[in-house]
Amino acid sequence: MTQLQEFAEGKLIAASRDGIGTLTFHNESRKNAITAAMWRAIPKALHYLVVEAKARVVILAGAGAHDFSAGADISEFATVRKDAETARTYELENSAAFRAIRACRVPTIAAIRGICYGGGFGVAAACDLRLADESARFAVPPARLGLAYPADAVRDIFVALGNQMTRKMLYTGQPVTARELEAPGFLLQVTPDSATLEAEIFALAETIAANAPISIAASKLSIRAVTENDDVLLSEAEVLGASTFNSADYAEGRAAFAERRKPVFKGE
Repeated sequence: MTQLQEFAEGKLIAASRDGIGTLTFHNESRKNAITAAMWRAIPKALHYLVVEAKARVVILAGAGAHDFSAGADISEFATVRKDAETARTYELENSAAFRAIRACRVPTIAAIRGICYGGGFGVAAACDLRLADESARFAVPPARLGLAYPADAVRDIFVALGNQMTRKMLYTGQPVTARELEAPGFLLQVTPDSATLEAEIFALAETIAANAPISIAASKLSIRAVTENDDVLLSEAEVLGASTFNSADYAEGRAAFAERRKPVFKGE
């Protein structure tokens, strides 16, 4: 059974089935641009998917078959970014959304088609894994708008993309292709078309969802600790990792191996 919840007046839709969650930007008339309400709703939507709907992996995508997201909805800037004070509040909401994706307990996968610009690029960079089809185009255009990109989002991009390519994209604001971002490792895979992308994304999500949730959570926390150079996170990852040895899933994993069958993990 599919569990579904709408956020931001239907512009952000969270759904979960068989352990696979999807978080979809529904603003097709504006290339799935992210409104202020959508930014605020992203942490709530992820909480719903992981805590209430029990998703073991979350796929982020744009509605339709054309665009991931054009980024922040510029049509709102006259109100939400009209001066330094309002801009600061708006960027705090952006940062909370990026942090929610980055710190999500379960793995996150960006399914990228078409435009992936600005804040949309930041969303993708905050995800654990990113796949795209040949139609995908990427840009970080704040320098062409007279704005600065949030520092925490720059960190995500730097970690995901590397030194030189991060500088090029931030300094020029020019769009690049999926193939250009596959080589430096920003993209795990580039597929020839949208149908192949969907098949690859769901095959990957199904594989992740079938594995032991506590083990996956410990691995994700360890990776965050290393990339953020955070000793507190590292200690938390060590504690979580140690807990797997007393888990029912560990017993199930050993039993399944001995019996030569597929394990059924419950996250316990």
